[in-house]
Amino acid sequence: MPEIEIQDGTIQVDASVLGEGLGVEPSCVPELLRSGAITSRCERGIGEDEGRFRLTFFHAGRRLRLVVEAAGRILQRSTIDFGDRPLPGALRRPGR
Repeated sequence: MPEIEIQDGTIQVDASVLGEGLGVEPSCVPELLRSGAITSRCERGIGEDEGRFRLTFFHAGRRLRLVVEAAGRILQRSTIDFGDRPLPGALRRPGR
């Protein structure tokens, strides 16, 4: 599987991408997603960002953000690690 697949309104991200960005073993990613320990947000670009998606994933004290094009190619990747401190609530709200 490519790192990111976008088909029929569904976006699939390879567990190795999430594991690397969130500091967990890729084999643990599916269970962390099912249990709600990893949460996510997807935003669709409009205007000059049409055809792009901003995917944001949260786990423990880390936030992984991926900006991808419609074909699934990663354009930008960033991670913030807050260490033992919980993620600020503003990071989880859209538009912040």
